[in-house]
Amino acid sequence: MPVHVASLLLSHFRSHLRMRAQFDGRPVVLSGRNGAGKTNLLEAVSLLSPGRGLRRAAQDEIARRPQALGWKIRAEMAMPDGPRLIETWAEPGQSRMVRIDEKLAPQTALGELAAMLWLTPAMDRLWLEAPEGRRRFLDRIVLSFRPDHAGRTLAYEKAMRERNRLLREGVTDSGWYAALEAQMAQAGAQLTANRAHALAALAEHGDPDGPFPEAELTLNCEAPADPDDLATALAEGRRRDMAAGRSLTGPHRADLGAIWTAKGMQAAQCSTGEQKAMLISILLANARALSRMRGAPPILLLDEVAAHLDAARRAALYDAICGLGAQAFLTGTGAELFSELGARAQHFDVTEVEGLSQLKETTP
Repeated sequence: MPVHVASLLLSHFRSHLRMRAQFDGRPVVLSGRNGAGKTNLLEAVSLLSPGRGLRRAAQDEIARRPQALGWKIRAEMAMPDGPRLIETWAEPGQSRMVRIDEKLAPQTALGELAAMLWLTPAMDRLWLEAPEGRRRFLDRIVLSFRPDHAGRTLAYEKAMRERNRLLREGVTDSGWYAALEAQMAQAGAQLTANRAHALAALAEHGDPDGPFPEAELTLNCEAPADPDDLATALAEGRRRDMAAGRSLTGPHRADLGAIWTAKGMQAAQCSTGEQKAMLISILLANARALSRMRGAPPILLLDEVAAHLDAARRAALYDAICGLGAQAFLTGTGAELFSELGARAQHFDVTEVEGLSQLKETTP
């Protein structure tokens, strides 16, 4: 049995006042009307990984209203060496806390237990919007391979924020800049290397003959990849950066490019359905690469994934998930969207009654 969420208990988490569920490792189908609480449940599972979850919400946004008492998630993870207990919570106005097997732990420790990947409807416009969203998408992929990537990112951004402050204040002391630029160069070069490694892993585990269009992904970054060269570029760009009031060189300005390989077409020029299928292709390549690297498939969170997919591609996606042996949480407005899964999945109805979400297991 693969690594999976075996049980989940939510307390005061958005629309779930108190929700308890048991899972057996098969894909989990969550069907229900819009607003019933399906995505809230996926968000809770996503917080069993490092970071701010699939909605990137602030902690106080998650707590159930009007009580605003904070929130808590308690989950048992089935692991090859035995079950592990994860608890994560936030009190009003406080940062998120994590406890693993009843001992406080950093969020990064969650990434060591199980990899987690997700797709949400907000990602459907990934190729049409600003580079920031694509960088975040790429860095989430990188994080699945290298949990320490988050620390490198924070180190780079901290040094850059301080450098930007000096630029805005018109400080000219080269010593201050040199120290910060050295920190940015070391962390930034590692960010670029991590991103390039992740894209190479995706390319190696693509499926050019599969039902989803394979994407040729490129890292578009004008900043030097060598730390010494990056430090030099930052030093030489101080005057220009001071005029702009911010750092104009570095991996924080990188972009992710994508071309539908078979057609030689930029992702932004593809139809909505083709873009959705391309995202699924990337996710499946990521999952295959992680399965090989970690010896177990990642947990997949697929919110409204059936949207824009015809019946043939829906069936192909479900076959791919089952072929990986991955626990996947899938949401949709109708159970008929998941009929091809049948008994290969657990099926739940999610309903909303007087502002409270309720979960009930059903038979397909």
